[in-house]
Amino acid sequence: MSSPPPAPVRLMQHRAFLQFWFAKNASSFAFQMMSVAVGWQIYEITGRALDLGLIGLAQFVPSVVLALPAGHVADQFDRRRIVTLCQTIEWLAIAALALLSFTGRLHEAGILALVFVIGVGKAFEFPALQSMLPAIVPTHVLPRAMASTAAAGEAAMIVGPALGGLLYIAGPATVYGVSAALYLVALVLMSRLSYDHAPPRREPATLKSVFAGVHFIRHRPAVLGVISLDLFAVLLGGATALLPIFAKDILHTGPWGLGVLRAAPAVGALLMSIWLSRHTLERRVGPIMFASVAGFGLSTLVFALSTSLWLSVGALFALGAFDMVSMVIRGALVQLETPDDMRGRVSAVNAIFINTSNQLGEFESGILAAALGAVNATLIGGIGTLVVVGLWMWWFPSLRRRQGLVSEPLPVEGASSTI
Repeated sequence: MSSPPPAPVRLMQHRAFLQFWFAKNASSFAFQMMSVAVGWQIYEITGRALDLGLIGLAQFVPSVVLALPAGHVADQFDRRRIVTLCQTIEWLAIAALALLSFTGRLHEAGILALVFVIGVGKAFEFPALQSMLPAIVPTHVLPRAMASTAAAGEAAMIVGPALGGLLYIAGPATVYGVSAALYLVALVLMSRLSYDHAPPRREPATLKSVFAGVHFIRHRPAVLGVISLDLFAVLLGGATALLPIFAKDILHTGPWGLGVLRAAPAVGALLMSIWLSRHTLERRVGPIMFASVAGFGLSTLVFALSTSLWLSVGALFALGAFDMVSMVIRGALVQLETPDDMRGRVSAVNAIFINTSNQLGEFESGILAAALGAVNATLIGGIGTLVVVGLWMWWFPSLRRRQGLVSEPLPVEGASSTI
C-alpha cells in the first residue's frame, strides 16, 4: 500500500516566518504613525508647505544615494544583524523625537535631521530585509509569504495613519512614544529570529562589486523585464496623484469623497493580498502577471472616463487588486531567479526603480495634467500602460510563457530580447 501524500504545509506553521511577519508589521505600523505626526508637527511649527516637501526629500535622498552601497552590504554581512542594527538606529531616532517633543525642545531642523537619520537606516534595512524571506520559508510557499507580508504592509498604510492621527490628539510625543514601543517590539523579535544564512566570502566595496546588481540584471533580460515592467507601469499609471483634481472638479465631492478615493486602491490591494496569502499561484503565472498589469491599465482608463463617484471608487479598488497580483508575482520571480549572494544588490536596484518611479510618476502626472488636463493625462497613462504590456510580452517571451513560480527556471533570452 502506498503511503498517503503529505499534508500541505501551512504558512503560519513556520515559527520563523511568524516572527518575521510580526516584526515587519510592528515596524511598518510605527513608521506610518510617525510619518503622520512628523508632517503635522512640522507644519504646526513653521506653517510652510515647503517644509512638508523637505520631509519627503530627507527620506528620498538617502533611499536613492545609498541604495547600491546598501545592497553590497546586504550581500557581504549577516542580513539579520544589518536589519537589527538599522532598526536600532531608527528606534533611537524616534525615541529622540518623543523625548524632544515631550520637553518642548524639538524644532524644524531637529525634525528634518532625525527624519534623515531614519531615512539612512531605512536605506540599508530595505535590501537586507527583502533578501531574508527566501531563507526563512520553503521555496514553494514564498509567493504566499510575500502576499502575507504585503497584506500587513497594506493594513499598516490604511490603519497606521488613522491611528497616528487619533493619538496626535494627546500630542506628538504620544505618537512618537507608541511608535518607539512598536519599533522596540520589532527589534526584539528580529534579534531573536532563527535565520540560517551564511554570507559569502567578503570582498572589498569596489565599483564592480557595488554595481554587480546592475550588471546581473542587464545580463538576465527576464529579470530585467520583471523589474522594468513595474517601473514603466508605475510611471504611466499615476492616477492617484491627481485624485484631488478628480474629487473636486470632476466628481464634485468633498474631503470625505477624496478620502474614500484614496482608500480604495489600498483596500483592493489588501483584500487581494489576503486571498493570495491563502492560495498559491501554480499555473500560467506569466500570462496572469501581464493580464494583471493590463487590468491595471484598463482600470485607469475607466477611472479617467468616469463621472460617478462610486464607479471611480470601484475602478480604483480594481486597480489596487490588479497591482497586488502583479506585484506578488514579480517579487517572487525576482527573488527566485536571483542567487542568494546577489539578492541584496538586486533588491537595492529594485528599490531605486520603485522609489524613482513613484516620485517621477507623480511628477509626470502633474506635468501632463497641467498641460492637457487631468482626464487626458490619466487616459494617456492608462493607454501607455497597455502599450507597455504589449511590448514587454513581445520583448520577453519567456515571461509570457512562464507557467510556474518554482519548477521552471527563467531561460536567458537572446541578445535581441533587450529593450
